[in-house]
Amino acid sequence: MRDRSPNEVGGFGITAPDDLLYVTEFITVKQEVTCVTVKFDDEAVSEFFDEQVDLGRRPDQFARIWLHTHPGDSPEPSSTDDETFKRVFGNCQWAIMAIVARDDSTYARLSFNVGPGSQILIPTEVDYSRDFGPSDHECWDVEYEIDVKAAEWPNTPSQPQEKPV
Repeated sequence: MRDRSPNEVGGFGITAPDDLLYVTEFITVKQEVTCVTVKFDDEAVSEFFDEQVDLGRRPDQFARIWLHTHPGDSPEPSSTDDETFKRVFGNCQWAIMAIVARDDSTYARLSFNVGPGSQILIPTEVDYSRDFGPSDHECWDVEYEIDVKAAEWPNTPSQPQEKPV
């Protein structure tokens, strides 16, 4: 998803039931994106949550890890990222904001929102020692075309996303 356009793309990390820090899947929902923002469609998020519960997943497996891309070479969160993370995930007992930049650099911050609260940077890596199934680029392309709509920055109406040649 990171390499599909010069825009950010966001989604949710799905984790293993017995290892809530091991992301096994990245799922997008309908969203409008720019080079510096991601705005999820509220109804799409609600439908995603319902689907995950129907699959037997607990909220801590699908609703605690916010993953998104940065089209540049910096994975550092923007002030908008920080505000969004606090607003959307601030009522969860814990949550993670993870960012991957165009050059493969990453950022991940675990936030504890109970008791005195705390935040800690956590290391990230792609763990090639675990089975993650086949890469399905065609499926990813379809998911991107369905869910991600590009808009010009800062506040202009949505424009159709051009399909790469």
